[in-house]
Amino acid sequence: MNQNPRSKGSKDSQTVDREGNRISEVISGVLVSAPAVHEDHRGVLVEMYNDQGFWTEPFAYAYQTSLRPGVAKGWFLHEFKSDRYHIASGEILLFLFDDRPNSPTNGMVNKFLLSERNMRDVFIPHGVWHLSLNVGTTDAILINLPTTRYNPEEPDRFHLPFDTDQIPVKIRSYFPLANMGPIEPEAR
Repeated sequence: MNQNPRSKGSKDSQTVDREGNRISEVISGVLVSAPAVHEDHRGVLVEMYNDQGFWTEPFAYAYQTSLRPGVAKGWFLHEFKSDRYHIASGEILLFLFDDRPNSPTNGMVNKFLLSERNMRDVFIPHGVWHLSLNVGTTDAILINLPTTRYNPEEPDRFHLPFDTDQIPVKIRSYFPLANMGPIEPEAR
């Protein structure tokens, strides 16, 4: 019995061009980069401070955070600070949602896989909601190089639960995660 596969599912749409470049639109102000990686018999060197587009705003602070396998952090939004994420190890699925009222991409959702074998750097402008989900089997190590320092008296961070109805992304639908309990705010 030869049935038409179209009756059983939806066809994938094109996501990359012939050279492997992403073809979908990116939220206004978001930059994505795969920095140069130099590898030889001694090890690997990854350039973190090279792409000029990432450094037009000030560099004020740096910190490293980790995500355990199957864990999400977010949704977060900053009113003033922009984030520069660099993944050092592991695999993170990064979701972005543009909720800025005057943005040309208001309402748009982006999803990026950050890993050692893929894109490593993302510039997230202030006013864009973001959530990081570790889809790997080891801890993911993420370095953030934001545009302003952390202010413990006035933290510039707003939270929504990962399963909020205010953002059109259903995180639970992406992966059957066992560790998606209540998410506690980080110290930073």
